[in-house]
Amino acid sequence: MEAVIRVENVTKRFGDVVALDHINVRFESGNIYGIIGRNGSGKTVLFKTMIGYIKPTDGRVVVGGKEIGKDIDFADNMGIIIENPGFLSRYTGYKNLEYLASIRKRIGRERIRESMERVGLDPDSRKKVGKYSLGMRQRLGIAQAIMENPDILILDEPMNGLDNQGVKDVRNILLECKREGKTIILASHNKEDIAVLCDTVYEMDQGRFTASPSQSGKL
Repeated sequence: MEAVIRVENVTKRFGDVVALDHINVRFESGNIYGIIGRNGSGKTVLFKTMIGYIKPTDGRVVVGGKEIGKDIDFADNMGIIIENPGFLSRYTGYKNLEYLASIRKRIGRERIRESMERVGLDPDSRKKVGKYSLGMRQRLGIAQAIMENPDILILDEPMNGLDNQGVKDVRNILLECKREGKTIILASHNKEDIAVLCDTVYEMDQGRFTASPSQSGKL
């Protein structure tokens, strides 16, 4: 099967610091991949390189047959959560998503409402995002990531701040996305999330994959 994302011999240096060290990995559709490792291990830098936010020092990233930074600047078929989702605090959750959706004009109001309801948020709520709890902001971030029905989800700590019900809801959404044939790559500190969700798991340390990938979520 042709890989949806190919990371080929990617190295990223920040001055004398090697954040990614000759990373080679392929991600295929219809699978959930887990990337685990301590803070500073390189997970977030790898994600930002795959998205196109960071240009590799060496190597290349190919998404859907197109090289990031050469054929395209960013892949337009990705839903993304990197670090803390950023929203306009003076606006409601719905207004934030409506504004983001207006950039590419791919979806309408009904799809925005559906995405919010899917993650357990009320699209009619007048509560401003500045008054949201961390868990509510994270739910809104998930809604934003899925609302345009992307082929690829890249999620850095998607369960951050969620209560038990929120974790169950997001796990179910990700498993539904897998059944739809999407490619999902997530980083998590929670071993249960990794075990429940992931088909293949990679462990990172000091910018390298430190072991052969584990299958079926068994570390």
